[in-house]
Amino acid sequence: MSESTQQCWLVEREFGARNIVTIIYATPDGSQYQQRERSSTSLRTGSPVTAAVEVPASELEDVTDHETRERYATEAQRTAEQYDPDDSI
Repeated sequence: MSESTQQCWLVEREFGARNIVTIIYATPDGSQYQQRERSSTSLRTGSPVTAAVEVPASELEDVTDHETRERYATEAQRTAEQYDPDDSI
């Protein structure tokens, strides 16, 4: 039996020190998220960052802060309204 997945939408992208970019995808209700880190070089030369991704349920973290959950839900909805899941953004 295969593991279930959840469609998650891009809600945050932060450019940090040492050319590392933190990318956060969240569930539409903002209750769970997955954080990824990529180098700025891999963003230019590797696979694109898409508006949405399918994330295995076991790889999702719970959002414990109410304000963050609301912000993620708002951003997920905005991204979903503006982009198709496979669009590069």
